[in-house]
Formats: sequence, structure tokens, C-alpha cells
Amino acid sequence: METQDIEVFLALADELHFGRAAQRLRLSPARVTQVLQRTEREIGGALFHRTSRRVVLTALGAQLHSDLARVHSDLGASVERARRMASGAVGTLQVGKVGWDVVEFQPAIQRFVADRPGLDIRIRHVRFDDPFGGLRAGTLDAVLAWLPVREPDLRVGPVLYTEPLVVAMATSHALASRDGVRLDELGDVELIDGPRPEYWRDAVIGPTTPSGRPVRFGTRVDSFEEMLPILSSGEAVSPVHAHASRYAIRPDITYRPLVDAPAAQWALVWRADAETQTLRDLARALVPDFDAQNR
Repeated sequence: METQDIEVFLALADELHFGRAAQRLRLSPARVTQVLQRTEREIGGALFHRTSRRVVLTALGAQLHSDLARVHSDLGASVERARRMASGAVGTLQVGKVGWDVVEFQPAIQRFVADRPGLDIRIRHVRFDDPFGGLRAGTLDAVLAWLPVREPDLRVGPVLYTEPLVVAMATSHALASRDGVRLDELGDVELIDGPRPEYWRDAVIGPTTPSGRPVRFGTRVDSFEEMLPILSSGEAVSPVHAHASRYAIRPDITYRPLVDAPAAQWALVWRADAETQTLRDLARALVPDFDAQNR
């Protein structure tokens, strides 16, 4: 049955009158009759008893009406939810965050939700070994990630905020006594091999330092939590975002500014084929909040 067949059948079952059903559907009575006859041929039985005086459902018609009424109602509700979700009126957004500074953008999220009754935003942690897997699997609607993002199937919103990079190391490490570390000095130590995709790592430091000194990458990890024992032991150091020094405070780990590294930029990222007005509005709504925090 096509959509029009279902709508004609349901309208006629409600009205039990060809003229009223036709008027409700903005069709001619002849068209309603034609569609019903086609449906009965497809079903293989009469759906209505029709006389010159009245129209009533057959037992087959009553059963079909019971089944289709629920399906049609659910379909309409699904389409309406999708329409309202696209406009920001209702729904749930699953937003992933790489890093630990979720609390810093919660006020902006709460204001955004307050202006859109029925919208719920849930924050989920994203590991940096597969930052965009949730987007592609459909379990996340957006990810707040650092730039650059060079993925042709993903859309990047405006830059939300920037933050410095620091070097995380054991408190006993020789560099821990310094006020700051320069990129060239990373050629003297072993670095943890961490963030994927690799263009994230290369955006900070590639295979050589600015002066051409080779950089040694050691143990590869999949999350910041895996970095902690390696840092603590003094085996290696790692450039990290400055918010780590606020959320990963430990007596055995010290953070020092990476003084000549460019600031890291963060933006909201989503699938290009799943873009909605709600996501675009959320990306814009976060910008002034982060601007105020980071001035």
C-alpha cells in the first residue's frame, strides 16, 4: 500500500462516508472510490460493506484499521519529531568532548537548552584514539574537538576558543625546574606518541623540531589516562592542552608552558550529511561564551 492508499482508507474508516472522506482529503469522491478499489484488490478482500444508505467496515477492514492507525500515528509523530529537532524545538543531542574541561562550557549549554524547551543535550567523553568514530556511527551528533580537522565527511563550525599548550612531565624531570619549554628542546627528550589522527600531532610538532632536530616518539597511547603513568615515571613527556593542568592535578606530574607553540583552537564538528539548524545554532551560541572566558 502506498501512503495515499493508507490515508484514503483511514479517512474513509473514520468518516464512513465517501463524500466527507473526499472533502477531508481534498480529493474527488470518484478518486476515493478508485483508490479504495485498488487497495481491496491488493489486499484480496472487501474492506467496507457499501450500500446506497451506509458504509461500514468489514471484519477485515476493522482489523486493518486497527493495525494501520497505530502505524500511521507513529509515522506522523516520527516525522514531526524530526521536523522539530531540525528547528531546535525538541530532541536530544549527544555531544562528545575530547578532554576534561566539560564544566567550562556547561553554562553556555544550559542557556542554549533553556531557550529551547524539549531539547536535551548530553555530554559524552571522547577518547583521542577515535575522536570521530561516534559521529560516523551515529551515536554522537557533534564533537567538540581541537583543530585542524581534515575529514571530508565532517563539517567544522566556527572557532569557539583557544588555549595554550603546555608540556606535561614528571615532577622530577630536568625540564620541570624551567619556567617554560621551547619546541626545539623537545628534541632532547622522548615524547609520548598519542593523538590520532596524526595531523593533530603534526600540528604541534612533526618528525623534526623547528631547527630540524629529529623528534623521538615512544610509547603510543589511546587516552590521556594512559599517559599518566608514563609521564609520572619520567619515561617520556608530552605536549598537552593547558586545561589538563587544571583537571589532572597530581603531585608527581608538572606542567610547563610550551612557549613558542601556537595556541590550540577548538570547534564543534558534525557530519556534513547530518547537519541541522540546531547544530549550527549551538556552534554559534558557544562562541561568545568562550570568548568571554578566554579574554
